[in-house]
Amino acid sequence: MHRLTRAVAWVFFAGILYLILAETMWQWVHLPTLGNVGFTLVFVVFAVAHCAVQHGWRRTGIFFAVSAIVSYLMEEVGVRSGLVFGAYHYGDLLGPKLGHVPVIIPLAWFMMIYPSWMVARELLRGVDGRGLAGVTAISIAAAFVMTGWDVVMDPGMAAGGNWIWEKGGAYFGVPRHNYLGWLLTTFLVYWIVGLLWRRVRPVAGANRLFEALPVVVYAFFAARYVIGSRMPAMQVIAMFSMGLAGMLALMQIGLNPKGRHDSQGFTA
Repeated sequence: MHRLTRAVAWVFFAGILYLILAETMWQWVHLPTLGNVGFTLVFVVFAVAHCAVQHGWRRTGIFFAVSAIVSYLMEEVGVRSGLVFGAYHYGDLLGPKLGHVPVIIPLAWFMMIYPSWMVARELLRGVDGRGLAGVTAISIAAAFVMTGWDVVMDPGMAAGGNWIWEKGGAYFGVPRHNYLGWLLTTFLVYWIVGLLWRRVRPVAGANRLFEALPVVVYAFFAARYVIGSRMPAMQVIAMFSMGLAGMLALMQIGLNPKGRHDSQGFTA
């Protein structure tokens, strides 16, 4: 089962890299893609399989459940009230909805939450994550890493009609309030998961190369926005948001190939 799950992670990792490459090359060559929903499903399978190999199915189940529940509740409250992210609503491009939120959205949150967390782990390698201070530190760092992803993603997705900002906003039509909502939502997910994971026995993960795959995906995404964004200004923003975090995490992996993490997924 372990070998099969690892093989699935490798196959879907390759699929993600292809789909990101296809999006990056859209200006020059039109390669087959799966659309936003198909891409999200491929990415989620990779994230779940990778997390299961590295951290075990029990911890993966906790991580996925907390991410899905917290993100859905924050989105539903956000759409209804405008208090969390600002005034917005979803269009019909992302498929069927549960309440006011497309079913695919909680999956998309985990799609981004897991690799962002893996990047933050590398950035804070050396931090003792077994106590409350360590859990809080990694939660804050990971929340900023993931929100940096939304900084470059949200304007283009909104311009494509996937969701609509009802009053616009100062940042490419996106309200600044949105990013505070992302920081809060992702921090809550990471912090709750960090506390719950302390009750679950860890498993031995795979090798360092396999461990690095989500970081590679994050960095690949950063390169996609730097090279292929439809908004020239976003290329610069991507370089110094996602690009910086991804580059530093990859440097940590390359320069510390035998590094290990403690039982919390933080560094010992």
